[in-house]
Amino acid sequence: MKMLRYATALSGLVILVFAIGFIFQIQFATQFWPWPDGRYSYLFIGSILAAVSAAAFWVGWTGEFGALPAGSLNIFVIAVATSIYFFQLAQNGRPQLLSFGIASLLSALVSGAAFLWSRRLPLSDARPTPTLVKVSFGIFVASLILAGGALIFRLPIFPWKLNPDSSVIFGCIFLGDAFYFLYGLLRPRWHNALGQLLSFLAYDLVLIVPFIGLFPTVKPEQMLNLVVYTAVLIYSAALAVYYLFVNPPTRFRS
Repeated sequence: MKMLRYATALSGLVILVFAIGFIFQIQFATQFWPWPDGRYSYLFIGSILAAVSAAAFWVGWTGEFGALPAGSLNIFVIAVATSIYFFQLAQNGRPQLLSFGIASLLSALVSGAAFLWSRRLPLSDARPTPTLVKVSFGIFVASLILAGGALIFRLPIFPWKLNPDSSVIFGCIFLGDAFYFLYGLLRPRWHNALGQLLSFLAYDLVLIVPFIGLFPTVKPEQMLNLVVYTAVLIYSAALAVYYLFVNPPTRFRS
C-alpha cells in the first residue's frame, strides 16, 4: 500500500506540472490539447488539473484510499462522455481526433476499475460531513448539471467566447464534477467531502484573480456570466478555507 501511496502522490505531481503548463500556456502542455484555444480556456484547463492534483496529493499523503471512489467516478464520467464526442468527431471527417477518443476510452477503463476497487475500502475517518457542506454540495451538483448541459449544447454561459468543441468538452467536465460532489453528498463522511473541498479550493485559487481582472474588459453581454461565476468561486473558496483550516472539528490539524 505504501508504493500505491507514492504512485498516487507522484501522479499528483505530474498533473500539477501540466496544470502549471496550461496556466502559463507553455507548449509542452498545450500541445496535448486537441485544438488551438484561448488564454482563458487554457487557464480553465489548468484549474481543473490543479484540482485533480490537489486531491491526488492528499490521498497519496494520507493513504485515505477509501476517499478515492468519488474522484475515480468523476474521471470515469468525463472520460466516457469525451470519448463519445471524440469518436463522433473522428467519424465526421476529423480522423486526427481518433487518438483522443482512444485515450479517453482507456482513461474510462482505468478509472472505472479504480472506482470498483476503491469503493470496497473503508474510510478511516468516520466524522460526519457538516450540514452547510452537504447543502452546498447539493447546490453544486444542480449547478454543475445545468451548466454542463448548457455547455454541451454550446450555450454562451462562460464569460469569454469558447471554441465550440471546447464548450462540449468543458460541459463533460462539469458533468463529471457533478458526480464528484454527488458521491460526497450521498456518502456524507468528512473524508468524502475533504477531497472535493480541497480540489475546489485549488480550482478557485487559479481562477479568482484572473476573473477579477477580467471585469474591466468583459463584454457587456457576458458581464452577468462573469459575476455569477466569480461569486461561485468566492463562495466555494470561503467554504473550503473555513472547513479545511478554521473549523476546529474538521480542519487539517484535527
